Amino acid sequence: MEISVADAKNQLSQLIRAVEQGEDIVITRNGKPVASLTPAPRGDRKVKWGTMKGRIHTKPGWDAPMTLEQFLGGDF
Repeated sequence: MEISVADAKNQLSQLIRAVEQGEDIVITRNGKPVASLTPAPRGDRKVKWGTMKGRIHTKPGWDAPMTLEQFLGGDF
């Protein structure tokens, strides 16, 4: 479904209900698409542990204690 910005503003509640039922809505300005309303991702997505393994690297000493002066002065 396509709808103008002005009409979308006046019909937001109805548009949200349509999206909840699975409909995709394109909002247009002067006939050109500017935004879309789509259903939010489902909350039952599984967590995949270990997907960043080997991609994140830290410098040695990153967890070394520092003084308040070092922290506030940016000397780390």
